[in-house]
Amino acid sequence: MASQIAVLPYRASSPALDAPVQIMLVTSRGSGRWVIPKGNPVAKLPPHASAAIEAEEEAGVRGAACPTPLGTYRYRKQQRSGATVWTDVEVFPFAVTEEMSSWKEQHQRERRWFTMAEAAEAVDEPDLRALIRSFGAREFRAATQVSTIIDTVVDKTGVSHMFSWFQKLLPQQGNFFDLFERHAATLVAGADALARLSQGGAGKEGHIREINEREHDADMIIREVLHSVRRTFLLPFDRSAITDLIASMDDAIDEMQATAGAVELYGIDAFEPEMRDMAAIIVDAARLTAEAIPLLRRVADNGVRLHELTERIVRMEGHADEIHASGLRRIYKEVGPKDPLKFVVLQEMFKRLERVVDRFEDVANEIDGLVIDHS
Repeated sequence: MASQIAVLPYRASSPALDAPVQIMLVTSRGSGRWVIPKGNPVAKLPPHASAAIEAEEEAGVRGAACPTPLGTYRYRKQQRSGATVWTDVEVFPFAVTEEMSSWKEQHQRERRWFTMAEAAEAVDEPDLRALIRSFGAREFRAATQVSTIIDTVVDKTGVSHMFSWFQKLLPQQGNFFDLFERHAATLVAGADALARLSQGGAGKEGHIREINEREHDADMIIREVLHSVRRTFLLPFDRSAITDLIASMDDAIDEMQATAGAVELYGIDAFEPEMRDMAAIIVDAARLTAEAIPLLRRVADNGVRLHELTERIVRMEGHADEIHASGLRRIYKEVGPKDPLKFVVLQEMFKRLERVVDRFEDVANEIDGLVIDHS
């Protein structure tokens, strides 16, 4: 049995929180069928780093490869002899931040962005098709549609909407779900800017400014939530559950800002490889959070999917802890004896990134609590 690594390159079609996710596929050099960028692991490189190389060579894209795999699929790989062998492929989420105008295999392959549904239909392997479908929110639109009391009455009895004036007499219910989703959008934007910052190069000041602006947006939102909690009669959840959830989300963007502030304070121009890996985990954690938050509108119906998402975030946090420890051990040996001051600065950066991931785990735990209480 052979083994390979691959990336699932993705991007949002627009900055909106509910914007559809797009998947990039490439054609295979032999048959011309649609596949994801994949190849053999590179010796002495982590699997996700090897997969990122394949993304650049085959699809001409750069970005943040999450070290925690999405899953695996199996296909029959044809060898030069003509024989075929079963091959297991480990797939890593890959948030695309740059599309190159020229790349190694551009004359050998075609690349194209697909909708989630189109990408799933375009590939031949059933396991890969299932992985692609599981990557996006299932029944996203239906899950975010909430029936009001009047809607329910009309659906059950056929009463006309001419009586919608009655709805104005109902106690104020607030717009908490809208606020949660707006805050989740700040997490996605902040994480994306942090990932770009971690990759180095031009635009450092712009990435830091983006994170600061999104943190300011988040502050405005949490103030509105806390004000609404005090003046709203009907609440979707217990008051403490609402404030704990939005506070944990706000802590995540606050820690991103603290990380960006440390980059600016210490004049850091290049992140360590392990730091870039942790930033990639933050990107995927923010994406999963943004998928989970709208599902809270119908938490009882979406309990299974919400648990899948939070379980993945918790698993990624554990992986980030391992990366953090490994990175500290390496810089202690390589940097500590030569430049103790630089080691202290790098240690601080590792700590900042770890705190961001930890806050996403807190968000996952708050969501799990809501699922337990309302499913």
